[in-house]
Amino acid sequence: MTASLLIDGKHLLGEGVLWCPRSQRLFWTDILGATLWCHRPASGDTESWPMPEPLATFALTADDDRLLLGLASQLAWFNFSSKTITPICKVETDLPLTRINDGRCDRAGRFVFGTKNDAPDLARCCSFYRLNTDLTLERLALPSVAISNSICFSPDGRTMYYCDSPGKIIHCCDYDTAAGSTSNARVFADLRQQPGEPDGSTVDSEGYLWNAQWGGYRVLRLAPDGSIDRMIQVPVAQPSCVALGGADLDTLYVTSARESLSAAALLAEPAAGGVFQLRLEDIRGLPEARFGA
Repeated sequence: MTASLLIDGKHLLGEGVLWCPRSQRLFWTDILGATLWCHRPASGDTESWPMPEPLATFALTADDDRLLLGLASQLAWFNFSSKTITPICKVETDLPLTRINDGRCDRAGRFVFGTKNDAPDLARCCSFYRLNTDLTLERLALPSVAISNSICFSPDGRTMYYCDSPGKIIHCCDYDTAAGSTSNARVFADLRQQPGEPDGSTVDSEGYLWNAQWGGYRVLRLAPDGSIDRMIQVPVAQPSCVALGGADLDTLYVTSARESLSAAALLAEPAAGGVFQLRLEDIRGLPEARFGA
């Protein structure tokens, strides 16, 4: 099966795709383009909002007029009606070459996210954090990474998935949904023999993990034991993040990027940086958890 082009956005770094079941809207970001995007499949309308700095990740909230933003240097609120951005807190001010990267709400409505090292050496100086519903920020007791990715949670919320993309291994740990503590960190899926690197992920209603394989031209569906259940081909080299959405939560959406592709590669892949979709026959997603402040 191959995903088809939905939005020919030509984004430098399309990422962070999320489906909002209540408003029936698909959201994603072009990180390097510092732009939030939205598409309504029912009408075909597409909108965008410029951001003051790169927007890496975001979360739905209880209010459909507001998103929680993970901008490069800070967490903030974005109000659609007023188009205003209200800061919450800065992140890693002591590390000027890092920025916020991947993130997702846990099943209790707290925002879990990680950072990325933009320095060429890709030193593992970045961390995973959680913004609690009282707006306090804490660092999770997980190993340091160079590029945080693949953050998502099992349907019952008791398992957290995450990775350091260059290592090509998706890890998981036990996650206490009441206390928010992590324990028993372990390997979930060793993908070192596979093409590409693990990027953004989501979990479906059966507890299978879907992962975009950056550099691999595909999306993987991984069983709860970490084995490869199926592969979805994407006609571009750099798929970056996945979501399961649509009216029946049966459509796979995939963002992609043009960043770092040569002129020859862009000629060969004119849809690079687009958003792709594939209707699934036998699989349903889960409603995205909302930030519970």
